[in-house]
Amino acid sequence: MRLKLYRGSEMAEAVRRARLDLGPDAMILAKRSVPDGVEVTAALSPGLSSGVTEFPEPPPLADPARVAALAYHGVPPTLADRLHDGALDEALRQVLLFGELPSPRGGPPLLLVGPPGAGKTLTTARLATRLVLSGAIPMVITADGRRAGATEQLAAFTRVLGLNVLVASHPVTLGRALSHRQDSAPVVIDGPGGDPFDPAHRDELTALAATAGAVIALVLPAGMDPAESQDIGQAFAEAGATMLIATRLDMARRLGGVLAATAGNRLALTEAGIGPGAADGLVKLSPQFLAERLLRTRAPAPQPAEHEESLS
Repeated sequence: MRLKLYRGSEMAEAVRRARLDLGPDAMILAKRSVPDGVEVTAALSPGLSSGVTEFPEPPPLADPARVAALAYHGVPPTLADRLHDGALDEALRQVLLFGELPSPRGGPPLLLVGPPGAGKTLTTARLATRLVLSGAIPMVITADGRRAGATEQLAAFTRVLGLNVLVASHPVTLGRALSHRQDSAPVVIDGPGGDPFDPAHRDELTALAATAGAVIALVLPAGMDPAESQDIGQAFAEAGATMLIATRLDMARRLGGVLAATAGNRLALTEAGIGPGAADGLVKLSPQFLAERLLRTRAPAPQPAEHEESLS
């Protein structure tokens, strides 16, 4: 007789998994609590109905420190379960998508979208700064015709670079602006902020992207509630977004929202905004970078309770 381990969020689930695998005659020999639920030890004697007599060696237990770190970051349990085994950076590479922003010269325009206040304008300025420093002269367009001061804010960044901002908040005006694109210049479009769950807003984004032939990148702040982030990621993915740029990684302590936004929505992680500067405020979101951040930021270790003696 050999033993096999099964886990579940509660006892009934762990037992159900054991009996689905070994059959109804499986014997539950022991149980214990683990960080993410309950673990049972099950076995099946030779000759019983399922005919199973040999079992593979039980998998190694998940690293408690990693389990605690993923829980601290608010990584959804179904995703965290897939990140428990092996090196964390390799697990992230297998589970999530990672990609590169469009090639600057001759590549498709890049349309930045996201909820209001996500950091699209600053990200646009950062990308334009990078392009100028690399020797390219980008075309910078704002399609945000609703937010007061949006054009002025972007223009304040680009004036320092010697660039003009084109305003094109409608597919027709955007098409006209792009007709003046010269020498396959890079194009960065600061998209309009709006409600991602409003079908009219999604249709607007889809029309802008279709006119420009643009790649859509969702700009999303880190530190948001994971469930909200996942819903926002899904809404923008339905509007055509294929990439994700995270912002505010210098302030956010928990990254579960970033992982939740991309994991189920096929959004490729590309870059992250760190710090207030435009010149050096973007870093590559690689599996190694994410793994280091996930394991470095931990909840404070619990301190022993202090027993106070009453004074008479």
